[in-house]
Amino acid sequence: MKLRKHLTVIAAATAFAAAGIGVGTHLAAAADAGTSAATAGCGKAPTLTSGVRTIQSSGQNRTYILRIPDNYDRNHPYRLIFGFHWLNGTANDVDSGGSDGFVWSYYGLRAQANNSAIFVAPQGFNNGWANSGGQDVTFVDDLIRLLEGDLCVETTQRFALGFSYGGGMSYSLACSRPNVFRAVAVFSGAQLSGCSGGTQPIAYMGIHGLSDNVLNISQGRGLRDTFVRNNGCTAQSPREPAVGSRTHITTTYSGCRAGYPVVWAAFDGGHGPAPVDGASGDSGARTWTKTEVWRFFTQFDGTTPSSPPPSSAAPSSAPPSSPPVSPSNGSPNPSGGCSVGYSVNAWNTGFTASVTIANTGSSPINGWTLAFTLPAGQTISSGWNATYSPTSGAVTARNVSYNGTIAPGTSVSIGFQATHTGNTGKPTSFTLNGAACALA
Repeated sequence: MKLRKHLTVIAAATAFAAAGIGVGTHLAAAADAGTSAATAGCGKAPTLTSGVRTIQSSGQNRTYILRIPDNYDRNHPYRLIFGFHWLNGTANDVDSGGSDGFVWSYYGLRAQANNSAIFVAPQGFNNGWANSGGQDVTFVDDLIRLLEGDLCVETTQRFALGFSYGGGMSYSLACSRPNVFRAVAVFSGAQLSGCSGGTQPIAYMGIHGLSDNVLNISQGRGLRDTFVRNNGCTAQSPREPAVGSRTHITTTYSGCRAGYPVVWAAFDGGHGPAPVDGASGDSGARTWTKTEVWRFFTQFDGTTPSSPPPSSAAPSSAPPSSPPVSPSNGSPNPSGGCSVGYSVNAWNTGFTASVTIANTGSSPINGWTLAFTLPAGQTISSGWNATYSPTSGAVTARNVSYNGTIAPGTSVSIGFQATHTGNTGKPTSFTLNGAACALA
C-alpha cells in the first residue's frame, strides 16, 4: 500500500484546518435520501462503465474511478460507497488496493461486498482534500447526481470512508451531508477538510491508533465526540487497549438515537488503516478493519432512517430521551382526522412510493398503523421510516421508534420500493388506526 509518502507533509493539511478552511454553502445532492429509495437510473440501460472517468465540477475537470458490479442489474438498487485516498495517495491506490491488491480495494470493502455495491474513488486536488471553498463537497454532490441519474442506487444506502486526509474528507461529509450519507467510517482522521454544519446525527465509526504520531488519537476522539453529541449517545470514555498489547477494542456507544449508532475502535499501533492484531504494521489481507467496517455499514437497510429524525424541538417527534412509541398503543385521533399523500416513481418492473401521513386533527396521534391495499401484482421489496406487513395485498405500515408521534398540523413521511407486473396504480383508500383518511 502506498501510504507512507503522505507522512512527511500531512502537517500541511493540518495547517489548512488551522487556517479555518471549511465547507461553503452548497446544495445537497439532488435525491433526498429521506423521501426516495431508488434513483432515476433504475430501469435504464447505463451509459457509465467501470474505469477512470472525468466530470466537470466547480468549473474544473475532476477525475474519479467507478466500479460497477459484475452482472449489474438495472432494476436492483445498489449501495453506493465512496472511498477517499490519503494525502499524496491517489484514487488508483484506493481502487487497486496497492500491494495488497483486490483484497484491499476500497479499504477491503470491495471484496467484502462481492458485487453488491457500486464503488467510487474520487481524486483530490494535489492528492489531498483541502476542500477549499467547499469545492470537494460540491464534487461529491456532482458525482452523486451524475451516478444516480444513470445507475440504480438505493438512496438510503450511501456511505463514505477514508484514511488520514481521506478520513478528514469523510468527516466533512458527515458534517455537511448527514441527509445524504447513511454512515461514514473514518480511519485515523482529523478535522482537515472542514466541518460545515456538524450539528445533525449520522451513523459514525472511528478507527484510530494509540501511537499515531501523525494525527494524534486525541484528534480522532474529537471527531467521534461530535457525533456522540449529535446522535444523543451517552457520553463515556470507552476502553482502549494497552500499549504493547497489539490488540484492538471496539466499543458501540449506548443511548444513541435509534438508527444512529457511534462505534469507536482503538488499536495498539500507529498511523495506518490496516492494523493486524498480534503484529506491527499494516496488512490489507489480514486486518480486522475491513470486516468491522463492512459489518457496520451493512447493519442498515431501507427500513432505517437515512435522513435524521426531527430534533426534540420539532413537534412531530418525541424527544430522544422518550421511550419508543409502540404501534400497539395507537388509537384514532379523537379530535379530528388525517390525510394521506401518495406519489409514485415507476419504471418498467418496479416503482418507489412516497407516502405522507398528516394529522389534520387537534390532538396528537401517539403510535400509528396505516392500512391500505396494493393493486394486484405489486409486491413491496424494501421500505423506510416504517415496517410493512405483509408485502402485498392488504398491507399495514407501522411506525418505527423515532416517528410514532404525529402532532396536530404536522406529518410524517414514509415510503417503500416495490415490483409490479404492469399495474403501477395507487391504493384507493387509507385508514390510520382504523379511521379513514382523506386523500391529499
